[in-house]
Amino acid sequence: MKKTNIFILMLLLIALYIQSAPSTRPLTFDDFIRLKRVSDPQISPKGDLIAFVVTEMNKEENTSNSDIWIIPSRGGEPWRLTSSPKADSNPRWSPDGKKIAFISARKDSPQIWMIDPKGGEAYQLTTISTGASGVTWSPTGKNLAFVSSIYPDCKSDECNKEKEKKKKESLVKAQIFDHLLFRHWNSWQDGKRSHLFVVPAEGGKAVDVTPGDFDTPPISLGSRLDYAFSPKGEQICFVRNIDPELKISLGTNNDLFVTSVQGGKIERVTENRANDNSPHYSPDGRYIAYRAMARPGFEADKYSLILYDRNNQKEINLTENLDRSVNEILWSHDSTSLYITFEEKGRISLARISPKNKKTERILEGHHIGSPSLTPDGRKLVFLKQAINQPAEVFSLDLRTKKLNQLTTMNSKLLSKLKMNRAEEFWFEGAEGDKVHGFLVKPPFFDPSKKYPLVMLIHGGPQGAWSDNFHFRWNAQMFAAPGYVTAMINFHGSTGYGQSFTDSISGDWGGNPYEDIMGGLDYLLAKYDFLDKNRLAAAGGSYGGYMVSWIEGHNNRFNCLISHAGVYDLRSMHGATEEFWFPEWDLKGTPWTNKEMYEKWSPSFYVKNFKTPCLVIHGQNDFRVPVTQGFQFFTSLQRMKVPSKMLYFPDEDHFVQKPQNAELWWKTVHEWLAKYLK
Repeated sequence: MKKTNIFILMLLLIALYIQSAPSTRPLTFDDFIRLKRVSDPQISPKGDLIAFVVTEMNKEENTSNSDIWIIPSRGGEPWRLTSSPKADSNPRWSPDGKKIAFISARKDSPQIWMIDPKGGEAYQLTTISTGASGVTWSPTGKNLAFVSSIYPDCKSDECNKEKEKKKKESLVKAQIFDHLLFRHWNSWQDGKRSHLFVVPAEGGKAVDVTPGDFDTPPISLGSRLDYAFSPKGEQICFVRNIDPELKISLGTNNDLFVTSVQGGKIERVTENRANDNSPHYSPDGRYIAYRAMARPGFEADKYSLILYDRNNQKEINLTENLDRSVNEILWSHDSTSLYITFEEKGRISLARISPKNKKTERILEGHHIGSPSLTPDGRKLVFLKQAINQPAEVFSLDLRTKKLNQLTTMNSKLLSKLKMNRAEEFWFEGAEGDKVHGFLVKPPFFDPSKKYPLVMLIHGGPQGAWSDNFHFRWNAQMFAAPGYVTAMINFHGSTGYGQSFTDSISGDWGGNPYEDIMGGLDYLLAKYDFLDKNRLAAAGGSYGGYMVSWIEGHNNRFNCLISHAGVYDLRSMHGATEEFWFPEWDLKGTPWTNKEMYEKWSPSFYVKNFKTPCLVIHGQNDFRVPVTQGFQFFTSLQRMKVPSKMLYFPDEDHFVQKPQNAELWWKTVHEWLAKYLK
């Protein structure tokens, strides 16, 4: 054969190889951390533009940064409105559309800044020493409201500034507590209270309209925004908790209050002993719509949509016949209807409700949406939409044609290079004969003729759920990418399947949920030939971590386990967590009033059965599930000579958020799975 022919043949073979080679690749951590996080879409008063926030992670600098972008509401090329090395977020249009107020940390503490949406230099509006967050406009455009954490006995900003200075300069860092809830989530209570302020839009002195030794908005169990101006701008409704039981970490009694925008007399609106939040005035000013639970002390009760009539002080429950919790509330511009979102079977649905007849009309189902807003002409809704293989982007929905239109494509270039499969659904008969739902994600370049390991993910809450969303911590695609089938079961106790299903986990932590997970495993292995029954793993966080340690003591079916921030010993957990209403509701009392319950469901009582290799992960600043829970679990594994490893983060809380810490998290998790599954 001539050299020329050989050369041509080689070129043809190379071309065929290039043509047959996959044009996409599995998701890697570097891809994952580069994905832009889109949030908070806000429609302009004219309806022609949408402002939104884009957050980007910087692995090299171990930081994140957010900027504000704008896109035409009909679609098109977006442009960056702000560009600061410090976070810009929370964009809110002035009622005339000529300004956007936003929160920026570009000069040390976060403050309210203003910018022309057409571009130009931003200018600073507030200079409060304790910082500002959560800015919102009054409908008249005269004032803005924001939140700042201050010392409640201080009557001026100078007083707050002086107290902060003394605290920083003092060599004594000790604190004295005389009541509970002295720390929350990941921070210590330092004598400050979150208060609501009103400031003139043209600048000037900010007025504290919620003085007193209470938090506004409340420290826990609130909504996206727990304060709102009345349509005429003369009144502001807000949420706070003044129940004495809050000081012993038992109070879920958030209520609605109103006051003047100048401050002064505060009047209580709701008397419900359970949780009320998320106030929304109707545009005509007659009603305040809000969310309400019915059972005091229960943080996962059903949220109903309530209308408070400002004329006669009567309340109407609009969702008595909807067995779902209301997430977000949105009024139509003519005050004749409300739009709500609610969790449903692993997704977020959208419905419209008429106050006149309480009729609920489902507008959009089968998607995972959030942050809805209505165009000024009332014809379209704008919101975020995401899926298990698609990070959130801004979409619009034509309410007449029901046509969905994707407006932003912030990740399209990177996504075009990645192979990520959609979520597949399955149902099976679980505990008590109930139908139980789950999702399955296949690995990239899946081949049904091959056998694949299965990784079972277990959600936290425990009153939570796996959803068809692109989770930036427990990401199903990242678990599937190395070549694993990933399964997620919404066991008894999960939300989105009716309140009785959610209620069923209380007092039954290791009962029906465990049966669902193990029954779901049996179902999957019987149904799918491509699953390798000899290569199985389970991983979970928070309550999911609890279930991992429960499995550790109750069966040896998995080749390995992973527990992140997991509850392990229920008695010591009760004494160390911060929100006591949660364990005392779910475990039906305290360790001394219901000792049997705490012992029955505590994995620490089954150490003698521990055999499965387990990776334990925990953060020092986790106050919800304190780090000692992880230490105890790891100690028990080591004492039983079970192959085990602990990944400890001294600078993380219940979540791992720093980019380089997240990289180590995924590296350690993938290495652990590979060791036992490959």
